[in-house]
Amino acid sequence: MRLIERDHYLNKLKEVMGTPDIKVITGVRRSGKSKLMESFISHVREDDPKANIIHVNFNMNSAEGLAEYHALYNFVEGAYIPGKNNFVFIDEVQMCKDFERAINGLHASEKYDIYITGSNAFLLSSDLATLFTGRTFEIEVYPFSFAEFMQYFELSNRYSAFTRYIREGGMSGSYLYKSPEAKYDYIADVFDTLIVRDIRQKYKIRNMPLMERLCDFLIDNISNLTSTRSVAAMFSGEQLKTNDRTVSAYIKYLCNAFAFYKVRRYDIQGKRYLASNDKYYLSDHSFKYAKLGTKSADYGRMIENIVAIELLRRGYELYAGVLYKKEIDFVAIKRSEKLYIQVAGSIEDPDTFRREVDPLLRIKDAYPKMILARTMQEAYQYEGVQVIDVADWLSDMSI
Repeated sequence: MRLIERDHYLNKLKEVMGTPDIKVITGVRRSGKSKLMESFISHVREDDPKANIIHVNFNMNSAEGLAEYHALYNFVEGAYIPGKNNFVFIDEVQMCKDFERAINGLHASEKYDIYITGSNAFLLSSDLATLFTGRTFEIEVYPFSFAEFMQYFELSNRYSAFTRYIREGGMSGSYLYKSPEAKYDYIADVFDTLIVRDIRQKYKIRNMPLMERLCDFLIDNISNLTSTRSVAAMFSGEQLKTNDRTVSAYIKYLCNAFAFYKVRRYDIQGKRYLASNDKYYLSDHSFKYAKLGTKSADYGRMIENIVAIELLRRGYELYAGVLYKKEIDFVAIKRSEKLYIQVAGSIEDPDTFRREVDPLLRIKDAYPKMILARTMQEAYQYEGVQVIDVADWLSDMSI
């Protein structure tokens, strides 16, 4: 498989190199966490040729004897070399029983620069402070962005490349397969493994038909407002016995494993968060094609999913805006920066353009407002609203 430098993530790792934090690389299955670690190890070797690299990969048979925390701890301690910078890299750390005890012991010794990856259901962002007594620095890895997709395939025409990216997505392991059917089989298997091996195992789920039906529903309703109470009522009508608490718990498990990302609603006028009806986006839009097929694809919603993940990748907090009963796709916040964004497949029709731009024109503050759509032309402004081709925006971090 062809490899590319994922500079966005490598630079984050380089920035914290040598700090006392436990660096934790998270992200959905097959998003490239292990490859990122390998790439960073190569950087460490170049930057510090005398460094002592202690690398344990629990995907390899050679690590089977280390799958208990005493054995892992003793192995690392035995490999320590005084007088050198000692780096510890552990891949798929959850395969070691009570791994947190080994990591905490190694961290407490203050002798190692520690980096770990693991299955997300067993290494949750919300659990890191509880698992590890030392400070953690989390780096969340997403599937390939559009810019990385273009780099991987050495594409230069953004507009035709984006048409291809909508279909193929960012799960780079699928790029090795020739036919669309084989690609989607691979992607579906990744998703199914995430549900069965990670979530079912972690949370001891017994009602798998309900979980599978919920996955299909969320996949089919990406970007739609979703009420757990309404979903539970609908499932009950389908003879799937459940309630809103169970549905809410299952959705939380799916988000914990990075299958979906929840976006809360934000009242722009009242500057407050709304409690009901969240939106959900897939970690990679190709999961929808792989699980539900490509017929009747709603490209507008697929593009919205791509934009949502890109905003998260760029470090924004993401909300769905509400203003005077009008919906604004995204309110993206990063420190003092705020963006208002509408996403559409096409805005050639004047009525469609008016429908997209009107909510933005109603916002009275001075923060940037933009429409991202498939315009296939240079960016322009309409009454202060930027109108940008989505492929241009995705491939240019400065926009």
